[in-house]
Amino acid sequence: MSSRNSGSSDIPSSDLPNKIDEQLKKQKEIDDWLPITSSRNAKWWYAAFHNVTAMVGAGVLSLPYAMANLGWGPGVAILVLSWTITLYTLWQMVEMHEMVPGKRFDRYHELGQHAFGEKLGLYIVVPQQLICEVGVDIVYMVTGGKSLQKVHDLVCKNCKPIKTTYFIIIFASVHFVLAHLPNFNSISGVSLAAAVMSLSYSTIAWAASVHKGVQGHVEYGYKATTAPGTMFNFFTALGDVAFAYAGHNVVLEIQATIPSTPDKPSKGPMWRGVIIAYLVVALCYFPVALVGYYVFGNLVEDNILISLEKPTWLIVMANMFVVVHVIGSYQLYAMPVFDMLETLLVKKLQFRPSAALRFITRNTYVAFTMFVAITFPFFGGLLGFFGGFAFAPTTYFLPCIMWLAIYKPKTFSLSWFTNWICIILGILLMVLSPIGGLRNIILQSKNYKFYS
Repeated sequence: MSSRNSGSSDIPSSDLPNKIDEQLKKQKEIDDWLPITSSRNAKWWYAAFHNVTAMVGAGVLSLPYAMANLGWGPGVAILVLSWTITLYTLWQMVEMHEMVPGKRFDRYHELGQHAFGEKLGLYIVVPQQLICEVGVDIVYMVTGGKSLQKVHDLVCKNCKPIKTTYFIIIFASVHFVLAHLPNFNSISGVSLAAAVMSLSYSTIAWAASVHKGVQGHVEYGYKATTAPGTMFNFFTALGDVAFAYAGHNVVLEIQATIPSTPDKPSKGPMWRGVIIAYLVVALCYFPVALVGYYVFGNLVEDNILISLEKPTWLIVMANMFVVVHVIGSYQLYAMPVFDMLETLLVKKLQFRPSAALRFITRNTYVAFTMFVAITFPFFGGLLGFFGGFAFAPTTYFLPCIMWLAIYKPKTFSLSWFTNWICIILGILLMVLSPIGGLRNIILQSKNYKFYS
């Protein structure tokens, strides 16, 4: 502040308003260029399908496997609890978006700064949000590549096998093009297609399981034969469930695209979109998890489409739906990262907003996620590890801590109890699930050859 004041003391007082107008104009130009704040004309149904795309990830296909490691009782309880807690924390974030009159918290870290202070808010939120968003993009690179490989292997059974690496590169090539769509509203078409696909492949997964019928040798005991194995698998499954509810990392950024006035705040249309999205989430998650586990028992694969080997055309179609969906999801999670990178370059490092800057920044990010995905494609373990480590805080308990810090509900009131229960359950999830995920990565990496 002092340097700015000393600079302005040399300016004649008559020029001060011009100087302030110039700064505001420059600020507006930057905001109009940045991806999150450049377009604010989204409708409520944009919020619905953006939230479906963000929430219903390819993680839904690993839910029957998570059920096999959790068992019927704990599995159903954790699925229902997760759905309820994450809907509650999502409502909190929608409410907090415009709680200061005349101001909008367009980004997760801006809300964090309001709750915890300028510096601490950044240090708490930004690393976790980046781990989530970059983590999701890396996992989706792996998922997209493996789904393409599955399609190739099913359609062309006698063809020479092609390395997973090449399929991940093919999948990444799409993002080198799509990454240059400027903002959230410009990817709404991609996001709508992704939302429709997620509902489609989820329906295929459970409907084909019903058609296949309960297998003759089905067993519902735990997969692992030893007590430590069962415990570690249980922890991993917690991470898989956490990963399935990961949409909170982009919720404020999605709400930022909805127009808002004092009479009609953005929380109205946003909440309508969230309710529709959560109904779709329930339609996707519960049938897949419960039917998949009921049909295949503890022999279910970590991707249920692998357990459903026939009919071939249906599995090919489902895998192509997965590819289209993760293309949309990748872009949705990449947009806030692009916004952070471009804000840093333009506001802190004083680069001029330009197409060339955007081209270099975004291509570098896509190349980075592609490289990491090619190097470490342990899909199941990655889900468990990232799921607990990063999604539990940003989804399950960080909104509750912010709510307590900002609104300060009365001790022992319903709001106080609800938030503390969510915080305790979220912390348990954060501590336990990466343990199982890390163990799985270590076990899988023993047999892994780099760039195979």
